[in-house]
Amino acid sequence: MIQPGLKGVIATETSISHIDGEKGLLIYRGYEVNELTEHFSFEEVAYLLWYGELPSETELTSFKEELKKQRNLSSYLKKIVDYLPKDIDMMSVLRTVISAEGTLQYGWKPTITQSIKLTSMIPTVIAYRKHSVDQTAFIEPRLDLGHVENYLYMLNGELPTTAQTNALETYMILTMEHGMNASTFSARVTASTESDMISAVTSAIGTMKGPLHGGAPSEVIHFLDEVSCTSNVEKIIRKKLSNGEKLMGFGHRVYKTHDPRAVSLKNTLLKQVGEDEWLDLALHVEITAIKLLEEFKPGRALYTNVEFYSAAIMKAINMDPCLFTPTFTASRLVGWTAHVLEQAQNNTIYRPQSKYVGKLVKLNKR
Repeated sequence: MIQPGLKGVIATETSISHIDGEKGLLIYRGYEVNELTEHFSFEEVAYLLWYGELPSETELTSFKEELKKQRNLSSYLKKIVDYLPKDIDMMSVLRTVISAEGTLQYGWKPTITQSIKLTSMIPTVIAYRKHSVDQTAFIEPRLDLGHVENYLYMLNGELPTTAQTNALETYMILTMEHGMNASTFSARVTASTESDMISAVTSAIGTMKGPLHGGAPSEVIHFLDEVSCTSNVEKIIRKKLSNGEKLMGFGHRVYKTHDPRAVSLKNTLLKQVGEDEWLDLALHVEITAIKLLEEFKPGRALYTNVEFYSAAIMKAINMDPCLFTPTFTASRLVGWTAHVLEQAQNNTIYRPQSKYVGKLVKLNKR
């Protein structure tokens, strides 16, 4: 039986994460992700995904120091960024720079040290490229700041507020890992050939670059921009649904109830109700859209997904839309590398079959 896109096919066993689409659960190493965002930092959750357990206080201190030491870009990587044409998109820049990082130290087998290096440096690549394109001075990373706070600092040149840091940290924890999605599958397939960590991550970045995987928050921004221009949100949404248009940010291929990541992001935003017009708009749109979706598509159980509130958070912290997918990539790199490490532990090369539906032509002998 053919399953187009391998939909529903179980290709491996994993202890990294679990998605229960019916119950709306996302679990990292046994922990519900919403509990992790409430009580732990980006660094602690990254440690959990790589090592399989939460760090002790001593382990966390050491781990944070290791991450901070790897933030700076080498001069040759900066030169590569400088030489790239200004009209190349950020995801292509990340793919090129990560590939160029692939020295002999990244041979088989992959290591957590390699994962730390790539995760630590990628926000610096994004910030360096952004300043280069904007023709503004690059802001060097600060070693006294946490991973997410430092990322925002490098982009904007000023310390973010606690609310801004918490909002982006929540987002980056929630998007670290999400099972056998397209980019993670790409990484594992590449690693299964006993290729190196760099090649696996480069494959994943190339997959994430596709708009069907990494581009949804930008579309949600366009949707919210459209409805923000009128006082009658319900009228616009009703018209879209009547015309058979898809509401960006609603529904998910896996979750048949509330996306737990959207719930966690919404809880973060609810703490700021009344402080940001954009966030208030997003909350209003969600209520109206879900009501109308039930009217137009009864029984479909279409709720907000992570992209909807991701877009609201990105807008609230003034994140340039060109950085949405790269920022998603900066968080998902933790999950990719965790899967590469797991693949290497008990490796079998991926080799699915295909069904031939072409012709069989017999040549006439002369």
